[in-house]
Amino acid sequence: MADLTGADWRKSTRSSSNGGDCVEVADNLAGVVGVRDSKDPSGPALAFGPTAWRAFVAHVAGRV
Repeated sequence: MADLTGADWRKSTRSSSNGGDCVEVADNLAGVVGVRDSKDPSGPALAFGPTAWRAFVAHVAGRV
């Protein structure tokens, strides 16, 4: 399991300010990108390698 201690979590700039369902991403750690539910910051988090994260973002953005 990846160590996400020291993760700098951020929401997308496109997240709504009215309590919408958002995820937070931490990409400041070497070799891992963390993803968690913004409504449950102390809950579980997913950890992706940088290559897998770039592929996911490209797919979501429609570049694949």
